[in-house]
Amino acid sequence: MIRFEFDNTFARELDGFYAPQAPEPVGDPTMVRLNRGVGELLGLDVEALDSPAGAAIFAGNTVPEGATPLAQVYAGHQFGGFNPQLGDGRAVLLGELVGLDGHRYDLALKGSGRTPFSRGGDGRAALGPVLREYLVGEAMHSLGVPTTRALAAVATGETVHRDRPLPGAVLARVASSHLRVGTFQFFAARGLTHFVEPLLHYTIARHDPAAADDPNPALAFLRGVADRQAELVARWMHVGFVHGVMNTDNTTISGETIDYGPCAFLEAHDPNAVFSSIDTLGRYAYGRQPEIMQWNLTRLAEALLTLIDPSEERALELASEVLRGFVPRFEEHWLAGARRKLGLVDQHAIDESLARDWVELLADQRVDHTLAWRRLADLDALRPMFTEPAALGMWLERWQARVGADPELDRRLLAANPRIIPRNHRVEQAIDAAYEGDLSVFDRLLAAVRDPFGDDPRYDDLADPAPPGFLDGYQTFCGT
Repeated sequence: MIRFEFDNTFARELDGFYAPQAPEPVGDPTMVRLNRGVGELLGLDVEALDSPAGAAIFAGNTVPEGATPLAQVYAGHQFGGFNPQLGDGRAVLLGELVGLDGHRYDLALKGSGRTPFSRGGDGRAALGPVLREYLVGEAMHSLGVPTTRALAAVATGETVHRDRPLPGAVLARVASSHLRVGTFQFFAARGLTHFVEPLLHYTIARHDPAAADDPNPALAFLRGVADRQAELVARWMHVGFVHGVMNTDNTTISGETIDYGPCAFLEAHDPNAVFSSIDTLGRYAYGRQPEIMQWNLTRLAEALLTLIDPSEERALELASEVLRGFVPRFEEHWLAGARRKLGLVDQHAIDESLARDWVELLADQRVDHTLAWRRLADLDALRPMFTEPAALGMWLERWQARVGADPELDRRLLAANPRIIPRNHRVEQAIDAAYEGDLSVFDRLLAAVRDPFGDDPRYDDLADPAPPGFLDGYQTFCGT
């Protein structure tokens, strides 16, 4: 028997915040890929899991001993409009595991069948979106971006129907928790303060234990969430990541990236870049992500007002102060990251203008985001990327005067600026090949994105931008 040492605090302490829900069995579960590194982190027997028995567990056919499968309930603002009831429509939380690092992790199955919150959906997932989430989650982790991660991808042996019939799959996803801004919104919108308060206490104990000793725990909690999200979005901006669906139900309390449906990465630097097929107005464009995160945090603050202070006026004043601080905190994290990416080891008053002028230069000349940063360590390769070399030359003079003669500069630049990201055309190639039964393309790309700062010549082609015209009208989809 494959053992899981579950300790399921959410199910035990928050009755009324979920519906008990077993995953629906599938026809022919087959292990596609097991993430052995995540399994080892969780203290699991990866040899035993990489088997038909493991596939049966991660497909939902076998519920392991100690699991308490459930579907969480939450609400959310989706593209600005409030939906008072969402919830896990195609996911089941099996339980929680304490990793070898001492941290607590949720283990959930995504694509595991219908739940009471499915809202007409079939509760299933296709192989392509499952592999996309596996791949991009591993890339983000290797890039140093907080993220949920895949433990396993399992084929179901069944067909799901989207724009065409597709092979079905289930993703076993690991997260510090699946608590979201929308979790708080669900109960606050109904005036159920007696539910919001225990949720706050639970979440503080899990993610912000220091806030419990603060004179105002709810306010300290809000401040902690805001700081984590400020750092998260700054990291997104630096790697050129476009989330694509920054709804409040996809904004985690833990500060981890979640939901890799319509996500994509920049090629030409463009603040207005949108790839999601459903983001027709550009609400979640690359350059708007800091603004949207502040908006999402405002929704969290609204859900916490009665716990911040009995006086609505005073609560609004205190919460607004935290929210006003989001932009300075984001800019602080962004500038710290920009300094690293520019190879700077100390702080100087000109650094912010130097960094912002560089990003503006990339946007003006539509230069590849990833390669431009990387080639700061190879100016001969950088210069041909710009159509107006004079503007680049003037900026380079300022930058070189700032960094001076530093023999360690190139080492720092290469350590801070990735060569490999999961470029959109490569992800699509991996998915298309997998649909044809060939996982070698996926495996090669996965190996490359797990070493994003390396220079392995075997992956030289994976560093190249998409062919001309590929991104014209390119769209990503949520996969539901």
